[in-house]
Formats: sequence, structure tokens, C-alpha cells
Amino acid sequence: MLFNANLTALCLALLSIANSALAIGPAAVNLRTAGTFAVLSESGISTVPPSSITGNIGVSPISSGGLTGFSLALDTSGTFSTSKQVTGKVYAASYKSPTPSQLTTAISDLQTAFLDATGRVNPNFLNLLGGGIGGLVLAPGLYSWGTSVNAATSFFISGSSTDTWIFQIAGNLAFTTGGQVILSGGAKASNIVWMVSGTVTLGVGSHLEGVVLGKKSITLNTGSTVNGRLLAQTNVALQVATVVS
Repeated sequence: MLFNANLTALCLALLSIANSALAIGPAAVNLRTAGTFAVLSESGISTVPPSSITGNIGVSPISSGGLTGFSLALDTSGTFSTSKQVTGKVYAASYKSPTPSQLTTAISDLQTAFLDATGRVNPNFLNLLGGGIGGLVLAPGLYSWGTSVNAATSFFISGSSTDTWIFQIAGNLAFTTGGQVILSGGAKASNIVWMVSGTVTLGVGSHLEGVVLGKKSITLNTGSTVNGRLLAQTNVALQVATVVS
């Protein structure tokens, strides 16, 4: 029995190594502590209820005044708040220690991750179709556009659970009404990074998969949904939207 157990463990270990060796795409972007937030912003998070966020949210260096529309209830510890729209904790730089220092670290990690994603070179796909990605099937790899990117229709991100994608976008990212990211082949949202130097706008009823590292504002219009994280160096605005980290 011991021999069989050891053999099984060895086979599982070899299978894990084989799967890792077969992974396709760029090295993953390390989010560090920024990856503990569903939404993180430097200049504010607003909501038009009833939005729904699963995961922690935070703002820094701005105070809790930068959190609008959430009807916050400050915890007795003074280190976080709660909201009926957030399944998780709400943090702000004005809350009691150790929250301010933790948020400072998270924002620094956000900026580091953005620079990491921005600095990747030798893309597999350069200025693909001028930024019009609607209807495409996007394989693992590093994508880079010197323009804005738009999804006028739904599109697929296809690969295994260990594959990775980085989308470098020098301009804006915009999804039109009903535009959807559809994952196939086992692809995971946690392995997809959208590095956007401009604004991010999700149209009514649209859906995005992955981690957004935004230099400017991120706006989710009515009925739009995100499976991933929204990490912005400016503000995040949600209008009856859903984010699940």
C-alpha cells in the first residue's frame, strides 16, 4: 500500500511538471499584494447601486471620501468598512493602522505590476487588426497595440489553464454593448492581464475576463460584468455592475 501511495504521488508530481512545461505565453505578471483586491484605485471608487463586488476593495492615498455610493458601515476596529454591495472588506487610507501602510504597499505593487506588463518586449502579435478584436480567437501570448483596442462583438480567449496572455494597449480599451470575452479550452481569468494606458470602458451588458491594470479611469456601464480584478491608477466607476475576483 505504501508503494502504491508513493507511486501515485510520483505520477502526480510528474504530471504537474509536464503540464507546467507545456504552458504557453509570457511569464505571469506578479501582482503581489495588489492581487488581494477585486478593485483598487488611487483616486476613488464610485457605484450606482445596486452594484455587486465579490472581494476586497480599497482606495489610497485618497481618504474614505473617495468611496461613493456604498453606504459604508465602519467596523469597530476602525480598520475597514463594510457595504451591502461588497462581499468583502472596504479599505481607505484614512482608516486606522495598519490599513494606511498596507494600502501604500498595495498601490506600489499595482504600479510595479503595470510597469512590468508595460515593459514586456518582443510581442507575439503586434497591432493585430488595428485593435479591432471582435470575433477573434486569441491564442496565448504577448499582444501589443500602439493604438486603442475595441471589441465591437464578442471574442474568444482560448488556451489551457496554465497558459498566459498579456495585452499591452497604448490607447483606450472599449467594449460595445453586449461585447463578451468568452474563455475556452480551460483558460483562466487570473492568467489574463490587460495593461491599458488609456481609459477602459465596458458597454451596457458587456463582459470582461482578466486583470485590468489601468493607467486612467475604468468605467463599467449598466449590467456589465467582470470576472477578474480592476486595478486603476485613477478612478473606477461602476453603474449597476458586477465584479467577481
